[in-house]
Amino acid sequence: MTQPLRIALAGAGAFGEKHLDGLKNIDGVEIVSIISRRLEQAQEVAAKYGAIHASTELADALARDDVDAVILCTPTQMHAEQAIACMNAGKHVQVEIPLCDSWADAEAVVAKAKETGLVCMVGHTRRFNPSHQYVHNRIVNGELNIQQMDVQTYFFRRKNMNAKGQPRSWTDHLLWHHAAHTIDLFAYQAGKIVSAHAMQGPKHPELGIAMDMSIQMKSESGAICTLSLSFNNDGPLGTFFRYIGDSATYIARYDDLVTGKEEPVDLTGVAVSNNGIELQDREFVAAIREGREPNSSVSQVLDCYRVIGELAADLERQDGWS
Repeated sequence: MTQPLRIALAGAGAFGEKHLDGLKNIDGVEIVSIISRRLEQAQEVAAKYGAIHASTELADALARDDVDAVILCTPTQMHAEQAIACMNAGKHVQVEIPLCDSWADAEAVVAKAKETGLVCMVGHTRRFNPSHQYVHNRIVNGELNIQQMDVQTYFFRRKNMNAKGQPRSWTDHLLWHHAAHTIDLFAYQAGKIVSAHAMQGPKHPELGIAMDMSIQMKSESGAICTLSLSFNNDGPLGTFFRYIGDSATYIARYDDLVTGKEEPVDLTGVAVSNNGIELQDREFVAAIREGREPNSSVSQVLDCYRVIGELAADLERQDGWS
């Protein structure tokens, strides 16, 4: 029997539990350690998912011989440093999106992955949602070419809170986090991004971030993308993708897909699960076992962070004009 892949999870909040729920469905995976900012939370989640270790320190998990890989669901500002620490400890690592909040940090993580040869994957879930996989398969098979993507990412988040509406210790970001999903997906579906522009609204007086943003992009194929993002939108919430192609129009809502006429698209057989997070984790586990580069490896998504870094610099220049 193949030895189980032993995983530690750092960041036992709303998204961390989504990963743990997905990992439960994957054969040959053992949850060994749970790391959280509060020990009580770490212990509670460890008990719920059968982990034998709980701590407030990632270093405790990295020091364990019975941990093969780590999934990081910690605050954005910690991702790059923690990913490098995991690889320095000889552990494979999956970093939840975003990889970082600076271009220099993105380059540093890629360099460490190349140096160690370990699997380093970033949680660009849209590559794995069955809805987007269906569209991607049609593109790869020559049945569809994207002409335009129109994307809306809308939340009502005027305080620091997570997906469960619970308070959290860090501030989210429209560009480095939420735009990263669409920027990477646009390149994945339509080719390398060759031009990008952004504008943002006023910054929140307490959070210090722009609450509204607009991004326009063009890929090497000539396709264009318009992305609207807001933390001020009071429903409906989530991200909605409209694909306008040369042979069809599709609207994707997370793991669901309809035509431009709102006709449901049958996604049966696209993947072994209809849960994008579970599929993402299945790819991470499979890549480790098979000794290969995963879809959404840090190298594959690096160009997304190049684009974000350029947009961030442009927005800083715009702020200087105001």
